[in-house]
Amino acid sequence: MKTLRIPIFCAVLAIVAPALASADDAPRAIIPVYDLQGSIGEAGQGSASLFSLGLSGARALSFFDLVRSLAIAVEDEAVPAVVLDVDSAGLVLAQIQELRRHLQALRDAGKDVYFYTEKLGNGTALLGSVANHLTLMPQGSVKLTGLYAESMYFKGMFDKAGVSVDVVHIGDFKSAGETFSRSGPSAEAKAQQGKLMDAIYGEIVRGIATGRGMKPKQVRALIDDGAVTPEHAKDAGLVDELAYRTDFIAALREKYEGAKFDKSYQLPDLDGPDIDSIFDLMKLMFQGGADQRSREDYIAMVPMQGAITAESIKPARTQLLKAARDEKCKGLVLRVNSPGGSASASDVLWEATAEFKATGKPFVVSMGGVAASGGYYISAAADRIFAEAGTITGSIGVVGMKIAVGGALEKLGIQVHGQKRGRFADAMSMTRPMDAAQVEIIRRSMLDVYGTFKQRILDGRGDRLKGDLEKLAGGRVYAGSAALKIGLVDEIGGLADAINFVEQQAELEDPPVYLLPEPKGAFDGLFGPPQKADPNGEFIGLAKRQTSPVFGLAAQLRGSGLLQLLDPWKQRELERALA
Repeated sequence: MKTLRIPIFCAVLAIVAPALASADDAPRAIIPVYDLQGSIGEAGQGSASLFSLGLSGARALSFFDLVRSLAIAVEDEAVPAVVLDVDSAGLVLAQIQELRRHLQALRDAGKDVYFYTEKLGNGTALLGSVANHLTLMPQGSVKLTGLYAESMYFKGMFDKAGVSVDVVHIGDFKSAGETFSRSGPSAEAKAQQGKLMDAIYGEIVRGIATGRGMKPKQVRALIDDGAVTPEHAKDAGLVDELAYRTDFIAALREKYEGAKFDKSYQLPDLDGPDIDSIFDLMKLMFQGGADQRSREDYIAMVPMQGAITAESIKPARTQLLKAARDEKCKGLVLRVNSPGGSASASDVLWEATAEFKATGKPFVVSMGGVAASGGYYISAAADRIFAEAGTITGSIGVVGMKIAVGGALEKLGIQVHGQKRGRFADAMSMTRPMDAAQVEIIRRSMLDVYGTFKQRILDGRGDRLKGDLEKLAGGRVYAGSAALKIGLVDEIGGLADAINFVEQQAELEDPPVYLLPEPKGAFDGLFGPPQKADPNGEFIGLAKRQTSPVFGLAAQLRGSGLLQLLDPWKQRELERALA
């Protein structure tokens, strides 16, 4: 009998052991994350130029890489969902349509598609429409204005300059040379452009309607409304949810607990070889190894300097969120020296300040030379605001501007002819002034931004305000001393005062104070250790900084406000011309 029991027991173990092993070794769920940045080309190769003489082995992400990754995800049983953020990507319509099919295949395979955006425009609305979880930032922009295209004709200018242009067309609709040889489009060119716009407009409308379960006439009505807000977009069914990026990510982490959010899923190594030049060898020589920062309790000091743009806020926002998660960080001073800038970028950074404040750690703002408009917006959530008596602050209001240069172009002999689909599609054209209806649409949008701005201040300042906020706002600008009297700031003092206050509130005695991100010189950037991704950080992020001098010049133009005088299409054309 005993000889029979042993084999039976072994057989039972043989059956149970694989089951136990499979439970312990169950494959970890993988969530591919496609945080697309910049133009997605076909070849995946960068073009050498005078402005990019680096010897890096890195290559660009190609469209092939992207669709291959998505196709594999459809078949991969370890992938229950994918996440996309394409706000910073320059996708063309054809690419969007192909990506939609891959996303639809994921949906058909029973997988979830999560799509996050801060800018619901034609492209993001069309691509995101196929997602079953389309999330828009609560204070994001909704720019479903339809299509607008215009062409400049230079014959009149050439005639004045005594320049003649000879153009030979093979085919009546081959109209590329008309901009130089005519003062307006030929009948054929005009008809052709109209048909093309009808087709593209129809694709966008039908695609959004199909993806969101709407009728095309409903989508056209939303486009022609011209004043769609995030709330309106949600009520109309254009998006599923309004949420900030941090909340969106937190919800995903909770739902897919233990999953790997993989930004390189089935993609080639885009960084290239580790060593392919003498500079790489030198880089290894100078790498400092492990982080030398003390792991005792500390105070963080995060600066936000200069114009507020989607690009400029990234370092400050990243550090705010890291400090919120770091248990060793016991308090934070946000040093603000900014005249303001983008309303949406201000709200994105404000949300990061709110995330830190929610931790209960002391949070103080120290104002520098100026903290006005958006600079005050991002300060409003602080427990306490310090300013110098001469700090320029306030300017609680919103301003928008468009310069129409059509008259000047006419004097130069340049005629502009445009076609549009969508009642307000040409509202931001630089060649003609806005009509009364367009002015009213812009005004209503700005009033909405203004209302949010004031609410941020009411939520942050509360009963510390002395008087009705509307009478304190309206774009009024104050010196720090005057701002103290009306409750816009709490105390006249500098950065050291702000740090001391945080130390007292955190009940720390002489703790280390770290300026974050840590300042680096040119050699630090060349020879320092590579930046490592924060495993607990956001797996979809803001736009990456461009380091080429060409993009630096464009950034300077944006920071000065000059580039914003052009409509988006001409901004891109200018940057392309610089390159």
